Amino acid sequence: MGVLGNYLYVMIIVLVLVSEVRSQSLKNGYYSTSCPKAESIVRSTVESHFDSDPSISPGLLRLHFHDCFVQGCDGSVLIKGKSAEQASPANGGLRGMEVIDDAKARLESECPGVVSCADILALAARDAVDLSSGPSWKVPTGRKDGRISLASEASNLPSPLDSVAVQKQKFEAKGLDTHDLVTLLGAHTIGQTDCLFFRYRLYNFTVTGNSDPTISPSFLTQLKTLCPPNGDGSKRVALDIGSPSKFDTSFFKNLRDGNAILESDQRLWSDSETNDVVKKYASTIRSLFGFRFDNEFGKAMVKMSSIDVKTDVDGEVRKVCSKIN
Repeated sequence: MGVLGNYLYVMIIVLVLVSEVRSQSLKNGYYSTSCPKAESIVRSTVESHFDSDPSISPGLLRLHFHDCFVQGCDGSVLIKGKSAEQASPANGGLRGMEVIDDAKARLESECPGVVSCADILALAARDAVDLSSGPSWKVPTGRKDGRISLASEASNLPSPLDSVAVQKQKFEAKGLDTHDLVTLLGAHTIGQTDCLFFRYRLYNFTVTGNSDPTISPSFLTQLKTLCPPNGDGSKRVALDIGSPSKFDTSFFKNLRDGNAILESDQRLWSDSETNDVVKKYASTIRSLFGFRFDNEFGKAMVKMSSIDVKTDVDGEVRKVCSKIN
């Protein structure tokens, strides 16, 4: 193998071990003694915002996802600044920061300096799904907040233009497999996107100006009505037109039927490996035998929310989520 090969091998093993140690620092009920009301405070805060605007749920879910994929699940996406993650084009349209800030203010009043912003994000994402008729799951807590937030590091976030191969690569880099990829993208069962991000599929997908052939004809007509060629690119369209505010398996049935909004989502149907997972979630019969999306989604979220968590050594508990102490 050689000296360099041995060195690289050892470094990979060290990185894996460090990652495992960090994820093992998380546990259910981490705040049971230090801040017993922590989870109920986050829940009531999310519920209050949800009652006035249910569309906040996909916003909180996306916020947690974007946090974990850059610097790990450390609340770095919440930090404000000209060169911070929020300034990246990939983080355009992020929502839900005010919910996290409200929860943090209440928690600081209840138990100052105890609950991290990173944990609030993870708990809020779970509660947002639950409030949208989706599953609930136990969220291991104990994350610390990171001190670094750079827009340049957000450029590698998953994109609606990514091929399945690129999507797999980006997820694998975070320790997530193909099953996790398809499961987590099922979050698109709620939420919206701008016409700008998929209109090219309707009018100029090919050099001759034709539409994306993977879109079903009836759905194509519907989308062209919603997003005319010279219309407002910022117009919002539900990612799951069938049941836009309900967390269910309708998204996967859309992929099967050629009714996905984003190209990256529809491509999951054309890849044999991802297609297998999509079929299982889209099938009513299979779900009756235990391969249930709601169960699998909770497992995938726990796995994702353990990515590169910070400990006392390289993190802190911020007093205000938008800036380091």
